Amino acid sequence: MKQSLARMACGAIVASLTLAGCAPLVVAVVVAGTAMVVTDRRTTGAQVDDQTIQLRLANELGSVFKDQPVHIAVNSFDRRVLLTGEVPNEAAKAKAGEIAAASLNVRAVINELAIAPPSSLSDRTSDTALATKVRGAFINTKEISFNSIEIVVERQIVYLLGYVTEREGQVAALVASKVSGVKQVVKVFEYATQEEVDRRRAIGGSSAPAPAATPAAPAK
Repeated sequence: MKQSLARMACGAIVASLTLAGCAPLVVAVVVAGTAMVVTDRRTTGAQVDDQTIQLRLANELGSVFKDQPVHIAVNSFDRRVLLTGEVPNEAAKAKAGEIAAASLNVRAVINELAIAPPSSLSDRTSDTALATKVRGAFINTKEISFNSIEIVVERQIVYLLGYVTEREGQVAALVASKVSGVKQVVKVFEYATQEEVDRRRAIGGSSAPAPAATPAAPAK
């Protein structure tokens, strides 16, 4: 049982909204590991909150952008929301960020939406395959606790979320950057000392509010 749960590397729902021209809104909620992950550094409560946040934001953003050509992917890790995908203009990007920030239990928003036409199904399929390759590289790297890192790929850009030490973050970014097909790696980590990580692991995560979120940073 533990082994099957540990394979859920993604550890969260990915809520994707797609709208093309005047076509009706298509809300595709892709479940990528809804089971609680044994080695996740979040509490069970935080994992449930993350799933709830993603589903709620999928509905909220879908309602607001129902008449616009958008593709928005919503990921939440430890109640920190990452927005990726494509929107038509800066106003839409700002609006999406405001909606996410106002959503219940969200404590930080990293808005990485691009001003561009919605990506194609082929592009998204390629991104999914690339995420699988990055995950495989993490599994084969002893210095990385891969269940503690969320991998999001949009337009061949890899976003890494998680509660990690600086060393873990550096290694993860380096490993991801060497995977064939990756254009860029963006670190969206929340950093902690080894002692803090060990303490979370010992008690099964932390139900207390986490420190302020660190901004997204490209891998160096």
